[in-house]
Amino acid sequence: MAAADFYAALGVPRTASQKEIQRAYRQLAREHHPDVNKDPAAEERFKEIAEAYDVLSDPDLRKRYDAFGPDFRQVPDDVDPDTWARMRAAQAAGHSRAGAGGGRVRFTTGVDEDIDLEDLLGGMFGGGRRGWGPIPGADQEAELPVTVEEAYRGGRRTISIAGPDGPRRIEVTVPAGVADGQRIRLAGQGGQGTSGAAAGDLYLVVRIQPHPRYRVDGRDIYVELPLSPWEAALGTSVVVETPEGEAKVKVPEGTSSGRRLRLRGRGMPNPRGEPGHLYAEAKILVPRHPTDDERRLFEQLAAVSSFDPRRRDR
Repeated sequence: MAAADFYAALGVPRTASQKEIQRAYRQLAREHHPDVNKDPAAEERFKEIAEAYDVLSDPDLRKRYDAFGPDFRQVPDDVDPDTWARMRAAQAAGHSRAGAGGGRVRFTTGVDEDIDLEDLLGGMFGGGRRGWGPIPGADQEAELPVTVEEAYRGGRRTISIAGPDGPRRIEVTVPAGVADGQRIRLAGQGGQGTSGAAAGDLYLVVRIQPHPRYRVDGRDIYVELPLSPWEAALGTSVVVETPEGEAKVKVPEGTSSGRRLRLRGRGMPNPRGEPGHLYAEAKILVPRHPTDDERRLFEQLAAVSSFDPRRRDR
């Protein structure tokens, strides 16, 4: 993904607002999530979408990406974007001239001063013609499995990362409302640099684990709501479990299995916008071994009711 166009990955223009970027991400993430899309290429596409959103939704990272392009993670913080752009253009021209006959490349700064490209590169990266010099550490990536409750509430985690000198333990802050596929950046926790150069960054890709009660789709949460036949037929208010705790949901009369009852804003939190919703999915259950009284009442209902669940016009 390093050389990809993040704007193209989300299908938005470079002038897109944060709301447009968020809307594009949510739509694409639902379309390409591996749990929904079984195309072998969907998982890789989902990772590209998640990385693009991770960068473009962060104002500071987006500013650096706009300034330096795919090199934004490798460029030192004190480099001027205009100087970087002139250097890259001169470097490209130098490759072209080298193919036509070689030689050192120079460009003019506009203040009656010529700068040698090799000297400029040598000054920035500590090498010049004497060698590469200090080399920054490489960025690394690892998966971070979290439960639905952890993703909802956030919190602190201690993880173990393999390294050249054996495993090392790192404290990680999981943001509340973190999404599946989202990347958490740990600055300076990646590969070690050489000769005193800065270490790379570690990117943790969040993976929300399957849950026995909840199903997460984007920022929406789905939970099964068991109902008795009389609760579903007559309507009632019942308690439903959410990651935040218990909540009451009103069941309208005539509710059938599969009906979704929405609790607005009770889904996953969203640090950059509106939270998701929680949907309680009705599931009507009957007594497995009805008592004599229950059987008699069901028989009376069967005798007087004209309801036919198999009729198409019901």
